[in-house]
Amino acid sequence: MLLAILLLFLGVGLLYAGGDLLVDNSIRLAKRFNVSNMVVGLTVVAFGTSCPELAASMAAALSGSPDIAIGNVFGSNVANLGLILGLSALILPFTVTAAFLRREVAFMVFATLLVYPLMVGGRLGRLEGLVLFLLLLGFVYVLLRHPGAEDEHMVAASDLDAKTPRPIWLASLGVLVGVGLLVAGAKALVSGAVTVATAMGVSERVVGFTVVALGTSLPELAASVVAARRGEGDIVMGNLVGSNIFNLLCILGLTALVVPIPVSPASMGVDFGMMLGTAVLLAVFLAWNRRLSRLEGAVLVLVYLGCTWFLYS
Repeated sequence: MLLAILLLFLGVGLLYAGGDLLVDNSIRLAKRFNVSNMVVGLTVVAFGTSCPELAASMAAALSGSPDIAIGNVFGSNVANLGLILGLSALILPFTVTAAFLRREVAFMVFATLLVYPLMVGGRLGRLEGLVLFLLLLGFVYVLLRHPGAEDEHMVAASDLDAKTPRPIWLASLGVLVGVGLLVAGAKALVSGAVTVATAMGVSERVVGFTVVALGTSLPELAASVVAARRGEGDIVMGNLVGSNIFNLLCILGLTALVVPIPVSPASMGVDFGMMLGTAVLLAVFLAWNRRLSRLEGAVLVLVYLGCTWFLYS
């Protein structure tokens, strides 16, 4: 049991270090090729901060623990909007543009709803995975073709421009090392989580939704809290919503393409309901006056804590 707990902490640490190394060097590579800040924010940063979830879900599915794979994605989305966004709003209430609400937030809710009919058969197969991944490519394509000035909120220009030039070979090596740390961390985290779940009599689904999901969401948590303290609320909102879209379309899509994922009734019921409810609640808060206040942030945090309590009660 002690070894399993150590594996959990080791896995979280490796995922955090790998994600940070991957994002940092990917941004430097993108800037070397003169890619715009908006493109970097929507692709490199959003995907980079979701890499721990991808690594953990892929490792779980390949090792025969599909409940952890699904629970990790659903739980990460709830943690992103409930815990992380809620805490960020407590630090810094912030507003969003009407365009962001109509496009990114609306698409996040749509992507969340779309997952359900694809899982109705109790299995997320390769065809369903392809549908999700192609939808992601289409969404990114639309964003790149019609960026609009409002999309600059995804990542502050000062943050990206502050990245000093680095030789391409060195940045590429940093990306590879980051990916390696992610893979190692994912294996350690999943192995420890399965052992802890068995020893405590808790289902892999619950451990995936809570422990694994929170562990893989550490990059978003760290980045969001720092950004909120600096007064950069737009970065928090943009990257968390973007991360949720990537989690659903990229992580579920790619994982199902590699290995079809059985979906338990509990995942389709309680877990999906929590994820959808959190997404809709955020959309309602923002639609009210395009602002997330401290009170609404506190509500989101309480929703996350309530979901966690319900799963373990």
